[in-house]
Amino acid sequence: MRVTQSMLSNNTVRNLMTSYNKMNKLQEQASSGKRINRPSDDPEAAMKSIGIRNQVDKIDQYKKNLIEVNNWLDSSDDALDSVGQTLHRAKELVTNAANTGAMNPEEREFIKIELRQLQETIQDLANTQVMDKYIFSGTKTDKPLFDNGSLTTDTDGFSKDIEIEIFSGVNLKVNTNARDLFEGLNTFFNEITKDGDEVDFNKALKDLDTQMDNVLSLRMDIGGRSNRAELTQNRLDIQEGTAKKLQSENEDIDFEKVVTEMLTQEAVYRASLSVGARVIQPSLVDFLR
Repeated sequence: MRVTQSMLSNNTVRNLMTSYNKMNKLQEQASSGKRINRPSDDPEAAMKSIGIRNQVDKIDQYKKNLIEVNNWLDSSDDALDSVGQTLHRAKELVTNAANTGAMNPEEREFIKIELRQLQETIQDLANTQVMDKYIFSGTKTDKPLFDNGSLTTDTDGFSKDIEIEIFSGVNLKVNTNARDLFEGLNTFFNEITKDGDEVDFNKALKDLDTQMDNVLSLRMDIGGRSNRAELTQNRLDIQEGTAKKLQSENEDIDFEKVVTEMLTQEAVYRASLSVGARVIQPSLVDFLR
């Protein structure tokens, strides 16, 4: 077969373009730090990357959900802790009032005044909000549990729980149904602050201990859910680390190797240019310039 100057020229240009494309690809990998910058670089690895990225995105969403879960649980526990502290102060006052020999009726009235203030404090705690949501109002998070000192009569919002997905197929209850607790406390304070001397403060002490136990029981339930959220957080951290390691192994370059290949390819390209300049003979047009 006769090799013409045209064939030599075409082959030289084609080889130069191939060498240039290889060098350009290596430069792109070195600058981005990624082995795959477009699906055509490695279709199989690109599909694997999409799956890994989807997994990382899901984990990220679950971790965001856990932030909201912890906001609910921490705020609920803090509010009930304040309720407990308020009841401790109420117990001190009730204990003093129960000591009939040490206090006169006027002093007991002063105690009732402070107890009414404590009742209002507990009502305020029952209306605790997180991100504009009333956390003790069941699913009716836009409505306060107490309105002008009166407990809401709408109990429909307490037939279901508020749950947030924290893992694939795993939901965690975030609200605390404390309506019965706050209703009992409101009734308790109404009884011990009513007018007259007919209040049985000794009985009130026993009732108060029961209410304090109820608060503790709810806090223990919140603590159990908080522990579960923490364990899930740890599990997500581990899965996120594993997924990102797989992602790095699938996408990231061996920087030293790529730089070495890039320098080698650059040398090849320059050599090809030099050889090509010798192979391609001058044309008549070149002489006319």
